[in-house]
Amino acid sequence: MERRIIALFGPTGVGKTAIAIALAARLREQGERPVAVSADALQLYAGLELLTAAPSDAERGALEHRLVSCIALSERVSVARYARLAHAEIDRLLAEGALPIVVGGSGLYVRAALSDLDLAPAAAPGVRERWMAELEQRGPQALHELLARREPARAAQIAPTDRHRIVRALELADAGALPRTHERSQLWSGEMRHPTRLIGLVMEREALHARIDRRVDEIVAAGALAEVQAALRGGVSATAAKALGFNELLDGDVEALKRRTRNYARRQLTWLRKLPDVELVDVTGRSPDDVAAALQ
Repeated sequence: MERRIIALFGPTGVGKTAIAIALAARLREQGERPVAVSADALQLYAGLELLTAAPSDAERGALEHRLVSCIALSERVSVARYARLAHAEIDRLLAEGALPIVVGGSGLYVRAALSDLDLAPAAAPGVRERWMAELEQRGPQALHELLARREPARAAQIAPTDRHRIVRALELADAGALPRTHERSQLWSGEMRHPTRLIGLVMEREALHARIDRRVDEIVAAGALAEVQAALRGGVSATAAKALGFNELLDGDVEALKRRTRNYARRQLTWLRKLPDVELVDVTGRSPDDVAAALQ
């Protein structure tokens, strides 16, 4: 089957951007026009480039990237909105004869870019703010108990401490959206909008953890705290403030940021191994050029 899209998926710190750039160089030698499309929930935001490890100016010069630093920090971005943006970019690139390389570490956003997911509706204006106020006043346990009375099927799938998912579930209940029993099968189905070669990048755990710790040290040294403080002064949406490390940097807890990032990488790897038809590639101890050569 002709592969019209390449998707590189892997945990934070594994080297996705460098591998995409190396692969793009080889594809150009074959007459292709590769363009990266980011599948990262937070790299969309302009103003958090250090914190989100967005491609640098030099990296974007080596490989054009779409859906990076294109949304104001004050805006809220849902998966549904991202999916519309990604589908438009991918379809436009294909129509131009380009070869999209979808690059990301968020399993849900990778699936949203590549597939037609039946995504839940956005909340009506003011609904989330009302439930967030209730959350602050009553706490997550009380709201989870309320959800259990209204939507027991939804509540059973959500931990009583998961503040974000509890609020989202109550939003959906207010909107009259039925529990989506087919959501899990959607996420793990092999259906794609276009023929896609899905590549999962993995790395030996100790090596990945070392890269993550080194990256955190590098972004702190480069001024990530100042970046977060500037975002806070300028006005940051609730979704932008969910960026990994936002609160840890404000608290001055770099070690907590390292631990949370390592835990996030573990969850990303769990997502990766569940994706159907994924081609696993171990990149431990290998250069981006070596990996790119093996992918051809």
